[in-house]
Amino acid sequence: MPGQMRGVYVILDPSVVKGIPLKVAEDVLAGGARIIQWRDKVRDKGDQIIECEYLRGLCDQYEAFFIINDHVDLAIASRADGVHLGQHDLPVNIARTLLGPDMIIGKSNALVNEALEAQSQGSDYVAVGAIFPTQTKSNTRPAGLETLTRVRQIVSGPIVAIGGIKESNAAQVIEAGADSIAVITAVLHADDPRKATRRLVDRVNYALDMRA
Repeated sequence: MPGQMRGVYVILDPSVVKGIPLKVAEDVLAGGARIIQWRDKVRDKGDQIIECEYLRGLCDQYEAFFIINDHVDLAIASRADGVHLGQHDLPVNIARTLLGPDMIIGKSNALVNEALEAQSQGSDYVAVGAIFPTQTKSNTRPAGLETLTRVRQIVSGPIVAIGGIKESNAAQVIEAGADSIAVITAVLHADDPRKATRRLVDRVNYALDMRA
């Protein structure tokens, strides 16, 4: 399953989205997004479960992966496909014990040695970023395309690139070694999220085909 994590990966943050989050989720999935990550850093988990359960069903409908940011218990409760962990979240081995062998675990990394450690710990995919400057997260560390390329040389599993990625630079991120691009404002702030996602999907798929 993790090997299929290619394409456009949308991080759905209710505090960032322009519009109704669940409606935008359906729009981006209809536009061709292959992965949805739910990231709500504000509300209590009990207040998120209904939305997460709805998203689980929506991702099933579109045959997309559903990932929860940080919260292992919320991922289990909503039957998500997996979790995405930051450097200061639960260690991968502890998350694996709680989630079992079949759920996906991804981890954020800004340095080459962090990505190598994430792989050695059993992460199913490694995220590298920030590739470009971004205002979405204030504590993001820079990584850049050079780091992404170096990570590609040492990591065998899927790589998700994140940070400031948009239609104009998506292809060069794939060329540098990413299998998937994670986007937030590029689609969540778009007037038409479905069309914005479709344009990104076309750019990414073409770049993946050219790299093959």
